[in-house]
Amino acid sequence: MVTHIEWFEIMYVCLCKAVTDKQIKQAACEGACSMRCLNKMGVATQCGKCARDAKQILRSTRAEIDIRLNADSGRIA
Repeated sequence: MVTHIEWFEIMYVCLCKAVTDKQIKQAACEGACSMRCLNKMGVATQCGKCARDAKQILRSTRAEIDIRLNADSGRIA
């Protein structure tokens, strides 16, 4: 009996422009560090309801990146 179904873990953050959390995380990994950078992807440029969630995903991803970079360099965050 199957008790677990694996779904693709995709969450649309911006429905107006069809931008997912994974796309925002990828943008952060590529250097995006502000909402202005995400605006270039279309995030929060139409109705704006996604802005808060998009900003949170961007901040948490950037924080993870900073922690990893500091750990790799031997510095304490």
